[in-house]
Amino acid sequence: MQSAIKRPGTFTAKAKKKGITPAQLQANVEKNPDDYDEKTRKQAQLRETLVKLNKKKKAKK
Repeated sequence: MQSAIKRPGTFTAKAKKKGITPAQLQANVEKNPDDYDEKTRKQAQLRETLVKLNKKKKAKK
């Protein structure tokens, strides 16, 4: 999974620039994918995957 993260912090930086959280940006991208470029859409998908993995990891403990 580490190889999937090419630019750490970029998605968060985009969210901060817009004045919202990364979760809010992810929700916006999922609702209106045509308003965002392909790179941002893929970053949102990756964030969704990583959040799910992290939740599963925490649930096991």
